[in-house]
Amino acid sequence: MAGYFIANYDVTDPVAYQAYTAAVRATLDGSGVEVLVADYNAQPMEGQPGKISVVLKFASKAAALVWYNSPAYQAIVHHRLLNTEGSAILAEGFAPPA
Repeated sequence: MAGYFIANYDVTDPVAYQAYTAAVRATLDGSGVEVLVADYNAQPMEGQPGKISVVLKFASKAAALVWYNSPAYQAIVHHRLLNTEGSAILAEGFAPPA
C-alpha cells in the first residue's frame, strides 16, 4: 500500500530556506516518489494551515521512511526544520473494505 509524506508549513526565514529547496529534489532521485502536491500558496479552507503544502507518494510507508532517513535527506532536513513552522506526517493510503 502506498505511503504518503505530507507536509504543511510556513517559511519563517526565506533566505535560509533556499538551501532546502535547492537540495531536496536530488534527495528524491531513485526513490520512486511521485510528487502529488507542491503548492506554495495553498488556499486555507479550515483552521490555520501553512501556505506551503507538499504531498509525496511512495510505494509504501517503508519506502518513504527509507527516503526520510537517508543520509542525503538527513543532511538537508534541518534547513526546513529551522526555517519553517508547521508539520509533516507519514500516512498510509486508504484501502476500501473488500
